[in-house]
Amino acid sequence: MTVSARPQAPAPNSLVVAASAVVTDAHGRILLQRRRDNDLWALPGGGMDLGDSLPGAAVREVKEETGLDVEITGLVGTYTDPRHVIAYSDGKVRRQFNVCFTARITGGELTISDESTEVRFVEAGELGALPMHHTQRLRLRHFLDHRSAPYLG
Repeated sequence: MTVSARPQAPAPNSLVVAASAVVTDAHGRILLQRRRDNDLWALPGGGMDLGDSLPGAAVREVKEETGLDVEITGLVGTYTDPRHVIAYSDGKVRRQFNVCFTARITGGELTISDESTEVRFVEAGELGALPMHHTQRLRLRHFLDHRSAPYLG
């Protein structure tokens, strides 16, 4: 898989509606996973199933990817940049549409999934040193800015 925002990126042939969540622990640290497919750090999240709501997709994805049960507490923003294109090895080229929520932990146990090599809580000051796609950094920056209104973009 490659993620591109370059002018020479392939044209998308599908759109994925996805949800992600900024989950924090009692110390304010942010839950991140190191993705197995590209070795980059990311918020837990993924595509919405036909039977999901967007908040429900975020809750399901956090559980699947980290083992934690969460409840949605707010909205960071909507991320629909047409330049965020993901080219997969099977020939699919997807444009992503992501709604990023905030969430709090209600149960479960932190564990890695088949999609990750590492899952952990990260201090805000550590984020800059982690390899991460710019779209993830944007969501985290908006969360850390404590914006008065969700980002709409």
